[in-house]
Amino acid sequence: MEPDVISSATNKNLQLSSISGNVLKTEYAVRGELVMRAEQHAKALVQAKLTGQPHSLPFDDILYCNIGNPQALLQKPITFFRQVLSLCEYPELVKAPEAEKLFAKDAIQRAKFMIERIPGGMGAYSHSQGYPFARQMIADFISKRDGYSANPDDIYMYNGASPGIQHVLRLLVRSSKDGIMTPIPQYPLYSASITMLGGSQLGYYLDERKSWGLSVQELERARLCKNSEGVTARALVIINPGNPTGQVLSQENMKEIIDFCHTNKMVLMADEVYQENVYTKERPWSSFKKVLRSMGAKYDNFELFSFHSTSKGFIGECGHRGGYLEAVGIDPDVKSQLYKLASVLLCPNTAGQLMMSLMVNPPKPGDESYAQFSKERDDILESLKRRAQKLAKFFNSLEGVTCNDAQGAMYLFPQVKLPRKAVEAATNQNKVPDTFYSIAMLDATGICVVPGSGFAQEDGTWHFRTTFLPQESQIDQVTQRMGKFHAEFMKKYKD
Repeated sequence: MEPDVISSATNKNLQLSSISGNVLKTEYAVRGELVMRAEQHAKALVQAKLTGQPHSLPFDDILYCNIGNPQALLQKPITFFRQVLSLCEYPELVKAPEAEKLFAKDAIQRAKFMIERIPGGMGAYSHSQGYPFARQMIADFISKRDGYSANPDDIYMYNGASPGIQHVLRLLVRSSKDGIMTPIPQYPLYSASITMLGGSQLGYYLDERKSWGLSVQELERARLCKNSEGVTARALVIINPGNPTGQVLSQENMKEIIDFCHTNKMVLMADEVYQENVYTKERPWSSFKKVLRSMGAKYDNFELFSFHSTSKGFIGECGHRGGYLEAVGIDPDVKSQLYKLASVLLCPNTAGQLMMSLMVNPPKPGDESYAQFSKERDDILESLKRRAQKLAKFFNSLEGVTCNDAQGAMYLFPQVKLPRKAVEAATNQNKVPDTFYSIAMLDATGICVVPGSGFAQEDGTWHFRTTFLPQESQIDQVTQRMGKFHAEFMKKYKD
C-alpha cells in the first residue's frame, strides 16, 4: 500500500505556525543569509564550469571568510595526528610490513597504545564521557598547563565544544527568569541556545575603544538590566580569546571576573577554544582554572565550566568534532545530571575523541615526529599572525573603517561608518545596514563575511566579522577585491 500523499503544504500537520516558537526566534548568522547566497553563487560558478558556458558573476571563486574552518581554506592537517588516526581506523595497517615505510615509528606506537584501549574498535560506542585514556590525557594536559591537578572524572567529551556548552546551558536555564550573561559582540551559539531553551540573554558590552576591553562596572550594569522583570543572572559567559573580537584577557581582569561571579553567586562558563591562537607577547593567555586556583581557599567552592575543542587552535580539525568540558567545583549530584545528558547522546564520535587526545598529547622532544610537528605548528601560527596583522592594517586604511588588532583567535571585527544614503538604501530594502553592505561585498567580490548584527553590537555601529584564514598567497587578492569594492560602495552612497 502506498503512503498517503498530501499535495498542499497548507494541509501539513507540521507547519511554521505549529512548530516551536523558540525555534522560530532562534538566529544563527554564521551560516545564515550570506552563506546561502554565497552557495547560490558557488552553484552558478560550478554549473558554468561544467557546461563550458560563461557566467555573469564578477569573480571566479567564493572565499568563505564567514566561519573558522581552516582546512576548508586549504590549511594542511598535522601529519602526526592524521597518521595515528589512520592507523586506528584500520588497525591491520599497524601489523603490515610496509607500516614503518609509510608511518613514523612514534605514530605507530601511539596507535598501538590507543588500539589496545578501544574496546571493540572505533566503530563501537565508547563510555558516554569519552574513552578513559583520552580523558586521562586531557586531565594530564590541564594539570601541566595550569600547574594544578585535574581529575579525568571531571572531563566530559563531546562532538566539539558546542554540545557541552549547550548541555551546561540546559542545566542552568529553567525559564525566562533565568539569565545568562554573554559578551556583546558574542558568538551566536550562545544567543541561539539561550533562545531555544527559553532563557534570557543579558548582554554586556565589550569596549571597542579599549581593544574590546571588559569592565566589572559593565558586568554589573548587565546583571541588573532585567532585574526589575524578575530575571536573575545565573551564569557569566567569557570567550577568551574573544570571538568575534580577538582580545585576550589579562590575569588581573580575570581575577575581577571570578570575584564578580563569586560575589553574585554565578557560575562561570569559560569558552577557551582559541587558547593556542595568541599573537601578542604583551598579553599571554591563561586559563580561568589556573587563575582561579591561584586566588586562594576563599574560592575553593567556585563553580567553573571550561571548554576546549579540536576545531580551532592550530590544528583546525573542525570536521572531526572533538571537544571537552572540565567541570570544576560542581556539585556531584549536578555532575550526575550532566552525565545523564551525555548518556542520552550515547557517546561522542570516536575519531573526535582520538583527535582531542592527540591535540593535548602531541609528539615530545626526542620523538621521531617532533621536528615535523613543531615546524607544522609554528608555521601555521606564525602565518596566522602575519595574516591578522596585514588584514588589520588594510582595514584601517579604508575610508570610514577602523579595526582593532587581533590579540588572539582567528577573526577581525572591523567597524564600518556607513554613509547615510547607504543606511537609507538598506532600510528601503528592509535590510540591516551591515547586512546590506556585506551582501553587496559578496555580490561584487565573492568574499563571504558575517554582518556584525549577527553577533550583536553597540547601537548605531556597523561591523562585519571576517576570518584571516585564506592562505597567505590569497591575502593580497582578498585585500584587492575588498578595497575596490569598498571604494566603489562609498563613492556610490557618498552623502
